[in-house]
Amino acid sequence: QVQLVESGGGLVQAGDSLRLSCKASGGTFSTNAMAWFRQAPGKERDIVAAISWSGGSTYYADSVKGRFTISRDNAKNTVYLQMNSLKPEDTAVYYCARSPYGRLGYKDDEYRYWGQGTQVTVSS
Repeated sequence: QVQLVESGGGLVQAGDSLRLSCKASGGTFSTNAMAWFRQAPGKERDIVAAISWSGGSTYYADSVKGRFTISRDNAKNTVYLQMNSLKPEDTAVYYCARSPYGRLGYKDDEYRYWGQGTQVTVSS
């Protein structure tokens, strides 16, 4: 049974940093692409960043490019999202997602497994 557990969310001020972690269990983590999505109140869930099975390829939404970094440690079955220079518009529930494939995916229907989400709130 595949499970994803996110941690690291919280309340911060604009300009601060946070690091989200997503610990995976079940299946073969090292063969799966991973991603972070977010959903703000009243909005659709959007991709934030994605990383291929090896970490060799990454993708970032334009809104976070240059501020966020996705990485993974396959030995620890964990994917991270380092978020710097946070803005109030980054406020959302952040979800970790796991693809059944090794290549990058850009849409939520390309990911099969989801975490429960962690709240990130950025005050101005």
